[in-house]
Amino acid sequence: MSSLINIRPISKEDNPKIAIIIRSCLTEFGANKPGTVYYDKTTDHLFELFEEIGAAYYIAEHEGNIVGGGGIFPSPGLPVGTCELVKMYLLPPARGVGIGATLMNRCMNKAKEMGFVSMYIETLPELKKAISVYEKFGFNYLDKPLGDTGHFGCSVWMLKSL
Repeated sequence: MSSLINIRPISKEDNPKIAIIIRSCLTEFGANKPGTVYYDKTTDHLFELFEEIGAAYYIAEHEGNIVGGGGIFPSPGLPVGTCELVKMYLLPPARGVGIGATLMNRCMNKAKEMGFVSMYIETLPELKKAISVYEKFGFNYLDKPLGDTGHFGCSVWMLKSL
């Protein structure tokens, strides 16, 4: 993948494309099950969801085509000063070339800018590569979930100080 990568805030027109990417990634890894963003109605309306205060979502484009995205969200019930890294997915050709790291750094910087002091992640054991990336970024495992995300299908929980 060439260096023509653009990371930008989500627009309303991105909704259908990023929803397809998210669901295709979950299907690819056998993680398309109840209690995940696969069945979350907000996955089809990310632009509207991320208009909330304390939220931000970024689209990764390669040569004008959407190849993934990721964002931060002030999920209900999280400790004060904590946001959640959410809906971070990349198409296969966009993996392993630094796009994920760029998105992660953009999300962490935005979270700090918004005054968050820690970042939480919920994920699935099927997403081993993503988990290894989170580990490299300094996320630590938790014994139980934080907050009330509604994603009861997730069984891996991690937290990082920003």
